[in-house]
Amino acid sequence: MLEIAVRAADSKRAEDILALDVRKVSLLADYFVITHGNSERQINAIVDEIVDQEEKAGVILKRVEGKEGGKWILIDLGDVIVHVFQESERSFYNLEKLWSDAPLVDVTEWVSE
Repeated sequence: MLEIAVRAADSKRAEDILALDVRKVSLLADYFVITHGNSERQINAIVDEIVDQEEKAGVILKRVEGKEGGKWILIDLGDVIVHVFQESERSFYNLEKLWSDAPLVDVTEWVSE
């Protein structure tokens, strides 16, 4: 689930994709994926691709929130929660700092350089 989300986001040129292992610091999920796009159109393309690829893999989508606003969209896949931001929103909310106790997951094998 995590790998599919990261690869799907990367395929739509998502920026600065991070995955956090939040199993020991949150009851919400096992992993958070945090990324951003450069326009509302790109953000929607990233979200649509993640949803499509996860559904193809048989993952049951819990919900998608924020799609009408386009500044911060959350995809709840159950064990994985994906946050897709506009860059300014990502900087403002700074989830990386908020969840800084969570170790980073190495996603370098799943993204293109």
